[in-house]
Amino acid sequence: QVQLVESGGGLVQAGGSLRLSCAASGSIFSIATMGWYRQPPGKQRELVARISSGGRTDYADSVKGRFTISRDNAKNTVYLQMNSLKPEDTAVYYCNWRATLTPDYWGQGTQVTVSS
Repeated sequence: QVQLVESGGGLVQAGGSLRLSCAASGSIFSIATMGWYRQPPGKQRELVARISSGGRTDYADSVKGRFTISRDNAKNTVYLQMNSLKPEDTAVYYCNWRATLTPDYWGQGTQVTVSS
């Protein structure tokens, strides 16, 4: 069983920054691909960024150059640094844990609201 706890969401003005954190417990964190997904109001959940166990990163086109995903295996934590935020980044952001031959695990979500 994996537990994921997100933090760092909030209300910010357009152009501002936030850093999301996701702390994992109950798992071998270092083997997992960790991802951040988001679900805007009335829309489907979408991938924002992910980082493999080896440190390879992937980003949605809409956030490239503005968001940075990173991980600290010693702290079992993955981060999402979000800069130059836009109103369209408003969503509930979810942390995801994924490893081979295991089910996915999700955090409870953290709200990010960007005002114009």
